[in-house]
Amino acid sequence: MAAARSRGPADIVEAHWQSLQLSWQWRRTVHQIRTPGRPYPGIVPLLEAAAAQPRLRRLYPFTSHFALLFSSSTGYPWIVQAGSIEPLHSGRFTVRRRSPFAVIGEVETAEEAVALVLELLPTGPEPVITAYPDEHV
Repeated sequence: MAAARSRGPADIVEAHWQSLQLSWQWRRTVHQIRTPGRPYPGIVPLLEAAAAQPRLRRLYPFTSHFALLFSSSTGYPWIVQAGSIEPLHSGRFTVRRRSPFAVIGEVETAEEAVALVLELLPTGPEPVITAYPDEHV
């Protein structure tokens, strides 16, 4: 991450995507070892589906209470784009709009949830990714 910070916001975003995916994969593996047979929310397949979408891949991903959000800022305060996706214990996904805050839908797959969030992204030019002040080169 330190090397990515020295190269700028785009590299910070890419490094964080990789870091987030690895850390959630590790958490899921630990969960499966400690509590075999107990379901784990679908955050790992959600991250994989979101990372496969170029428009989302260029935004800074972050999670809060298992929900996945996308920011055009690499640090707090987040500038959340579109909405959030929350994996449920049932295996389904809830998609919420940020402004005004509302549930858009509940869907079966991570890919369907990502498609809904993509529809919520602003039209027109892509958002400019900004670095947190401490992350400037």
